[in-house]
Amino acid sequence: MPTATVLGTVRAMACDVTVHGPPDGAPDGSGADVADALAVFGDVHRTCTRFDPSSPLMEVNARPDRWHRVPPVLFTAVAEAHRAYVRTRGRFDPRVLDDLRRLGYDRSLPFAEGPVATIGRDLTRRPLGRWRPRFRGGPRPELHLGGTPVELGGIGKGLAVRWAVGCLAPHLDAFLLDAGGDCHCRGGGPDGGGWQVGVEDPAGAERPVAVLTLRDRACATSSTRLRRWTAGGAPAHHLIDPRTGRPGGDGLTAVTVVAGDAVEAEVATKDLFLRGRAGIAAAARARRTAALGIGSDGSVTVSEAMAPYLVWRAP
Repeated sequence: MPTATVLGTVRAMACDVTVHGPPDGAPDGSGADVADALAVFGDVHRTCTRFDPSSPLMEVNARPDRWHRVPPVLFTAVAEAHRAYVRTRGRFDPRVLDDLRRLGYDRSLPFAEGPVATIGRDLTRRPLGRWRPRFRGGPRPELHLGGTPVELGGIGKGLAVRWAVGCLAPHLDAFLLDAGGDCHCRGGGPDGGGWQVGVEDPAGAERPVAVLTLRDRACATSSTRLRRWTAGGAPAHHLIDPRTGRPGGDGLTAVTVVAGDAVEAEVATKDLFLRGRAGIAAAARARRTAALGIGSDGSVTVSEAMAPYLVWRAP
């Protein structure tokens, strides 16, 4: 079976970002376009990271109750997050930065080495209320967060994939852009039949729980596999339910969604994950979302819309 060619890779946004091409490599002259696509991830990270107090995001978060002149990348990321907030009726809500800090996730750490914090604080908080950010567009955009700091890691990565695809698509008929849990597949892949994407086992097993074949589609996964620890004597992870300020997704450890765009897929994974095992199937069916959920007991739920992409699943 033909194998793909690695056209470029970079470490950014806490993951390895790689562009794969067809077996015969990329057309002449596309190297600069691959480099431009990979550079997008560094730009988004520097602008939207919450782990650098001097980043544009954290400068705005320091005073979320006032107007700020911001880079276009940050302006767009917050605007996209607000659109997702409205579309999901508040289930996707980036105002969970203080919740993550309260749970002990206040710095970038090697989670694979074990729990990052054990705290005994009261984890309750008041409801957030409606999110009302304000925007002033134009060549020098301005932003008002509405009073509460935000976390943009997930939607920032989705946007980086979207923008990187925009760099690659005019020059490459086939490529796989892999950015950790988010990816975009264009064209027929190494053998012309589509790109094969493995769905990782959140329990850490080497073998995937399923394999998807994708063509001209994006894919995103929300999982507790890497970012989980102990807080207040209880298990915790980074997928926060904005209604409670606590880790959500009761009965689930991961959700994977296939969609036309990485941002759409990223938002849908969060929405479905926070519905928990009891609600994911009905929500995916009602919205005709291509989704695969993995339960805490290792069970796998596949929506009807995901079935056409599924080529293998673990017995």
